[in-house]
This record gives sequence, C-alpha cells and structure tokens, in this order.
Amino acid sequence: MKVTKKDDYQLLTAREVASLLHVSKAQAYRLIQQGELKSIRFGRTVRVRPEDLEAFIQRNTCSS
Repeated sequence: MKVTKKDDYQLLTAREVASLLHVSKAQAYRLIQQGELKSIRFGRTVRVRPEDLEAFIQRNTCSS
C-alpha cells in the first residue's frame, strides 16, 4: 500500500466515531468489540478507518 497524502491514512478514534454516529463512546466501543464495526488495534489503542465507518452506516441504513 502506498500512502500518498494525509487523508490516505486518517484513522478515527472511538470518541470521533461516537460523535459522528451520535452515540456514547461506550456504544462505539461496543460496536467495535462485537465486530459490527471493523477496527485496527495497536496494543490498547483502537482506531476505525473512515471507509469502514461508511460501510457500517451503509449496512445499517434502512430503506423506507
């Protein structure tokens, strides 16, 4: 993988995910822990790729 610009490697924290989804930080961690939202771990640090958050939103969007 070749990283060419800053946006190519931006990762979201659980707090940022929670803010974007309008849920608590605990709920964001729960989604990650249960495997509903893909994440990247570095030791105790958890990050979410923006495209994985977008895929989660798409999978959970209800059509009327």
